[in-house]
Parts: sequence; structure tokens; C-alpha cells
Amino acid sequence: MVNSLVERCFAVVELLATDAAAMRLGEVAERLDIQKSAAHRMLTVLCEIGWVEQDPATGFYKLTLRLAILGQRFLSATRLTDVCQPVLEELAAKSSDLVRMAVVQGETLTWITQIQGAHHGLKYQPELVATVRLVATANGKAYLSTLGDEEALRIALNTPDGKSYAGGVEALMKELSTTRERGWAISIEEAESGVVAIAAPIAAEGQVVGTVSVAGPSSRLTADRHAGIAAEVTTAARQLGELWPLRGHPGDRG
Repeated sequence: MVNSLVERCFAVVELLATDAAAMRLGEVAERLDIQKSAAHRMLTVLCEIGWVEQDPATGFYKLTLRLAILGQRFLSATRLTDVCQPVLEELAAKSSDLVRMAVVQGETLTWITQIQGAHHGLKYQPELVATVRLVATANGKAYLSTLGDEEALRIALNTPDGKSYAGGVEALMKELSTTRERGWAISIEEAESGVVAIAAPIAAEGQVVGTVSVAGPSSRLTADRHAGIAAEVTTAARQLGELWPLRGHPGDRG
């Protein structure tokens, strides 16, 4: 009973964190497939302990900044962004476009940092969301390509993008196979109109831990640049994989 309550409370937090948007009680209950009374009890508890707040005007619920603060505190403690920063900055300078890195969390990817390499002209500024769309983005496809076909398909079909992928399951599996063979993924105006992204998986000690990408306007990331950007991205991914284990070493603290 206790475990079930804890799991449901975490499910509420994860749901509210997905879009960082306020939700009405009925929507929370519907999306978690629980009764309104149960959802109300959990939201009330989460409000009391400072994880959730209720808008007095609309009655909608949303996360407080407590989760974001703890997340930043955890990232700072791991020194992950500090260790990876020089590699990401170099990639941003070489590509002159937006560089982003995501980490594997369970069966999803979460954005953790980005560096804008474009200093002039049109700049790509993505929407501020935490979770990576796994099928429509280069990062998502790079991650899925590291999994077996059955596992990748199962995860993909559990996402809205996967269910509506152009060409269906066959086209998706062919895309992942191509990505697996060449070592990098590309998204051409799939996630956002007018945007091209190229990504590669980051592997550390034999395990895929994240992805790194370059993204920019399609008018700048033209077809003749794809191979060059891909080479830079895969090089950065390899360097990040080599640095990744350093984040947890006790001697790293100043």
C-alpha cells in the first residue's frame, strides 16, 4: 500500500514535469488512470510539502521550482556539465550552431545543457522542455538505434511520435538501422519546421549514457554540410564518453 502511494506520487510529479504546464485535477486523474479522489489526495500532500502548488484563480496544479533546484544541485554535485563543457564549447565553435546534450534516464532522454554556437544571422532557439522526443528528434533516434529492434520498437510505439511516424513501423526500423550503421542520426524538419539536427550516442564504459547534437536552421545546415557536421558530432560523442567516468571520482572535488 505504501509503495503504491509513493509510486503514484512520483507519477504525479513526472506527469507535471513533462510539459511544465499547469493541469486540472481531472486531467491528472485521467492521464494517470486513477480516481479523482485519489489524485486529489496526492496533489494535496504534494502541495503541503512544497513540491506542487495550486493556482488560486484556476484551481490548476503545477510543480514548484523545488524539483528544478534539486536537479541543478544534483548535476552540480556530479560535475557532469563541468567535465563536458569544454568538448561542447568546441563543437559549438566548429559548427556555429546550437549544441545540446541529453542523458539517458530510464527509457527516456532528458536535456541537461546547451551551448549556442551561432553568433550572427538566424539562430535556432528550441522550446524549453526537459524530455527529448524519441522518434522525431535526431537525439531520440540516436538513442533508439543503440537498442535492439524489439526494445526500440516497444519504446517508440509508447510515444505519440512513434505511433504517427511517417511510413509506419517499417520506415522507422529502416531509419534506426541506417542510424546504427553510420553511427549518427539526422532529423530534417521532423521535430520542428525549418530545423535540421544531427546527433550521436555517447557511450561510457560500454553503456550508452546520453546523446549530443548540433541543430540549426535548414537554410544553414544544408545537405552538403551534413557529413562534416556528423563527423564533428561523432568525435565529440567519443570524447564525452571518455570523460564521462571522471564525473564521479571522489578526487575530483576541489
